[in-house]
Amino acid sequence: METPDGRLTAFGNQLIDVHIWLREQLDVLREHLDGGGGPLRGGTRLHDLRAHCLTFCSALSRHHSGEDGGAFPALAERFPELGPVLDELRRDHVLVEDSLRRLRELIEGLDECGDLARARTELDSLAALMETHFVYEEKRIVAALNGLDVPEWHRTRPGFLINGDSEG
Repeated sequence: METPDGRLTAFGNQLIDVHIWLREQLDVLREHLDGGGGPLRGGTRLHDLRAHCLTFCSALSRHHSGEDGGAFPALAERFPELGPVLDELRRDHVLVEDSLRRLRELIEGLDECGDLARARTELDSLAALMETHFVYEEKRIVAALNGLDVPEWHRTRPGFLINGDSEG
């Protein structure tokens, strides 16, 4: 959300918006993997699948890096009682990054006759991990984020709040 002078506010609400966008992008990736866009043969679907995987994986990694490097330190400074929650979220980020790496490798390794089952299994695991992580994060830190006033975030959208529709 922006104030009339263009400043970002309600950072926790913005976080929820980014999570919604990431969930939507995960759904698009799932559609590509499940056969949207035609058969793998001919290369177009395979190319689209790889491109969307790269875009999605990069966006999710950027989001978590922005939290680890920006949002979480700001929260820890203002709300030290959130330390254990932030530690748990950081551990989740490592698990998500490992799953993203495996997914990227599986999708990059596909050929036109590729077996998509392993990639789909990894995507399903990633989706479950993401959903659990997002719900926990939203329950535990949105109110605190909404209470933060970080002057730098008024001038430049922080990395954890950038999505495909955001100006970065």
